Amino acid sequence: MTHTDDGSTDAQSGLVESYVNSPEKQQKLYKRTLLVVVLSQIFGGAGLAAGITVGALLAKDMMGTDSVTGIPTALFTLGSAGAAFFVGRFSQKSGRRIGLAAGFITGGLGAVGVVLAAMTNSISLLFASLLIYGAGAATNLQARYAGADLANPTQRARAVSMAMVSTTFGAVAGPNLVEVMGRFSTILGIPPLAGPFILAAAAYLLAGIFLFLFLRPDPFIVAKMLAEVKRINSHLTWEDKSEILSTNRRGIFAGASAMIVTQFVMTAIMTMTPIHMGHNGHSLNAVGLVIGFHIGAMFLPSLVTGFLVDKIGRTAMVIASAVTLLGSGVLAAAGPGESMTVLVTALILLGLGWNFGLISGTAILVDSTSTVVRAKVQGNVDVLIALSGALGGGLSGAVVAVSSYATLSLVGGILSLSLIPIIIWTRMKGRT
Repeated sequence: MTHTDDGSTDAQSGLVESYVNSPEKQQKLYKRTLLVVVLSQIFGGAGLAAGITVGALLAKDMMGTDSVTGIPTALFTLGSAGAAFFVGRFSQKSGRRIGLAAGFITGGLGAVGVVLAAMTNSISLLFASLLIYGAGAATNLQARYAGADLANPTQRARAVSMAMVSTTFGAVAGPNLVEVMGRFSTILGIPPLAGPFILAAAAYLLAGIFLFLFLRPDPFIVAKMLAEVKRINSHLTWEDKSEILSTNRRGIFAGASAMIVTQFVMTAIMTMTPIHMGHNGHSLNAVGLVIGFHIGAMFLPSLVTGFLVDKIGRTAMVIASAVTLLGSGVLAAAGPGESMTVLVTALILLGLGWNFGLISGTAILVDSTSTVVRAKVQGNVDVLIALSGALGGGLSGAVVAVSSYATLSLVGGILSLSLIPIIIWTRMKGRT
């Protein structure tokens, strides 16, 4: 079969074709895919959140200075950029199952490496492992696309949101298990700050194995075959396809911009919040609580956000993202550092603004791409998202060291406003 690029047998190809010829089976596969993605994202969320919570603190403990505490976030987001590229390529060629499973398993191995680095006090191993660990973060984000592969245009944002909201369960649990995992690792003779990475390793490995076993038939392969049948039936040539893709480039730019800017602002402020809290006398448990609220706000509102994106439009929700991030930055900058109420509220707004930007941007991106190149384009955009996060995380420590957390927060909030002219310009051109 020429339709499948994943080395499937003829029997497997026939199974996939049976879905192409049956709308009822397509709907069942769509629902089953969402269920599998939802369950895998619970594990993925736990793996993602554990590292975010203590990565900067572990680096500070091992290196003895605040000025480099943004490096862990920069490294695992840089690693996620490389992983996003390869996961996108693997998914385009071999389907979501292979791409996502490989990404999660790689991230799990990176978390194991971080634990070994903490045990041996090896900075070089820590940096290398954080790069590999970043594969889990990239895969956790790319899993949202799998839920939308078989969704129609009026369901896409909600399909993405269902994949994301499930991340909340693991993502909120992860930070609040910091002290538990710290005590557990101490019993094993491992530094307590490495404990959450033990959780991350187990969570990512389980997510990868689960997707590999149960994401069958592959939704992206079915979606590609459906698109090919539609192209043939509508008598579109490959030249027609190229023309269609070129007319959607402005939409791709709009969707990518929404996700890139929100990722940069969110990562920069989030990375320095645990350090800021430490300077103001907050405990590790308090840090876990604030980050838990933040990550909950990143994912928990997704179902409502998805409904709003589909109902009131992509453009309105991108503007809402910019305004919400501005509010977060202003509050974090102006509020007293010793106030848990201010910190929790600012970080909730930070997560919510990111959520608005990611879901609306993802919907715009899916709207603007053909299945012929969709996974590849998604991977390329996620590379840029990860790089923006790496830049935000890397610069955040230097900005705080030279100036202050307040300056970082305020600049981030103001920067988010750049999304408004971008999305309005795009709308004026009739693309969203």
